[in-house]
Amino acid sequence: MSITNRYGDKIIEARNLNIRTFGDSTAPHHIVKNVSFDLYRGQCIALVGESGSGKSVTARSLVGLAGEQLHVEADALTLQGETLLNRSEKWWRRVRGSKVGLILQDALVSLDPLRPVGKEIAEALTLHNWGTRASRQAKVLSLLEEVGVPQAALRASQRPGELSGGLRQRALIASAIALHPDILIADEPTTALDVTVQAQVLEVLKQMRARGTSIILISHDLAVVAKIADHILVMKGGSIVEAGSAEEVLRQPRHPYTQGLIKAIPSERTKGQRLSESEPVLLTPRVASFADSSEVLLEARHIFKRFGQYTAVEDISFQLRRGETLGIVGESGSGKTTLSRIALALTTPDRGEVLFRGQAWSNASGAEQRAIRRRIAVVYQDPLSSFDPRWRVRDILLDAISLDRHPATQSAEARAIGLLESVGLHAGHLHQRPARLSGGQRQRVAIARAIATHPEIIVLDEAVSALDVTVQAQILDLLSDLQTQLGVSYLFISHDLGVIHHMSDRVLVMQNGKAIEQGNADEVFYQPRHPYTQKLVASLPRLGAVDVA
Repeated sequence: MSITNRYGDKIIEARNLNIRTFGDSTAPHHIVKNVSFDLYRGQCIALVGESGSGKSVTARSLVGLAGEQLHVEADALTLQGETLLNRSEKWWRRVRGSKVGLILQDALVSLDPLRPVGKEIAEALTLHNWGTRASRQAKVLSLLEEVGVPQAALRASQRPGELSGGLRQRALIASAIALHPDILIADEPTTALDVTVQAQVLEVLKQMRARGTSIILISHDLAVVAKIADHILVMKGGSIVEAGSAEEVLRQPRHPYTQGLIKAIPSERTKGQRLSESEPVLLTPRVASFADSSEVLLEARHIFKRFGQYTAVEDISFQLRRGETLGIVGESGSGKTTLSRIALALTTPDRGEVLFRGQAWSNASGAEQRAIRRRIAVVYQDPLSSFDPRWRVRDILLDAISLDRHPATQSAEARAIGLLESVGLHAGHLHQRPARLSGGQRQRVAIARAIATHPEIIVLDEAVSALDVTVQAQILDLLSDLQTQLGVSYLFISHDLGVIHHMSDRVLVMQNGKAIEQGNADEVFYQPRHPYTQKLVASLPRLGAVDVA
């Protein structure tokens, strides 16, 4: 693909880039197939696609980090006219950092946890023999200020674990741009960040682009891409299936895969609609009636919780009715997870109480809690860590079924198969280990386990935040189907405002342990009253707001 040049000089040229595993040359396994593009000075190109699409390995081939087991070949692969093929590691060490910077997704993993971030940033300067020790220290502070880190001297002396997610990510950007490279490769730089922190990181990237830095942004989030990209390359199975300006691709997508990606993004526009092409699940109706939607199942009354000097939850009250979804939204550290643990009676509040159907729950005796616990289930963000690694899917489901006190009309094995089918899996998955399943399949098993005891409430704690957009769409559709047919209530916790608006009947917004706003979902999102909620909503990336340079 060639892009008409309305920018500066051509920085990168890729023609028929192929990346394959070593092996039988007559039948190589291609990870990237015939990818072509140009990148010009001051331009941002986004590589978009789901896990396994080839977008990250394509970008990493531009810094010689595709992987030792992979073979990179192309008709042309150049950086400012110099070939990138068959270069020595010594040559790459001169290029990385000075000409091409790389920002990885997880700053906590990418930064040395035992070293202050200032020393981490200074190392990039030292490796390229830049300046003296004193000038490097001054440069580090200048870089931190450039990427919007407040109290730069203090932050430079702190280790990554002492910084928030947004500050860590900005420190990683500072390290990547220390030598002012011509190109910045940003691999999922905003994934899992809170919406306001995400907006801050994107603003830093936009400012760099305005100063002439060329950016390759790798993302599965088209709403984020819309905020910064000039051109988009949509990848699937290692190939580019659609390419064009951000406006063309996002507003008039031609390829069915791109259309599916856009349709799968949850937002206020999608409320009440299916996000995926999956067929609705059909279940045998529950014995219990759920016609009375006004019945309050779970009620929190004036909950307080402190950890030492830190107040995690302060005077929060809410009600969850039958068949309803209450979305709890807020940034990291707002108290969402602590509140969910109190709702699950896994953490005892210092003051206040949680009631289930009007009876004590959070402060009940052990025997009383055990009787109620089967009626409240939970699905976590990472189901793999909540599964016994020695167990197969069959063991996981049979263990859950053994806790059900409803009269059995079929064998436990038949019930396990029925549970799998109810979440879009089949009997063949019974004998697999969760580690061998995809992320979406594992989450389906977690949901099957959750509904095995006929719960009336399911707490979903960031249950879809780690999933690709189309897999996320399938899981959200599944949850909607289950709610419609089983009358189950959801306490849905997420930092993703699009997911919360799509799924929730009512929303509770948290900041610094407090419930600063609560009400009908549409009212909270369309007419937010609190300045913090207004800031959250304003920071939300939207496909309709393509920021074309």
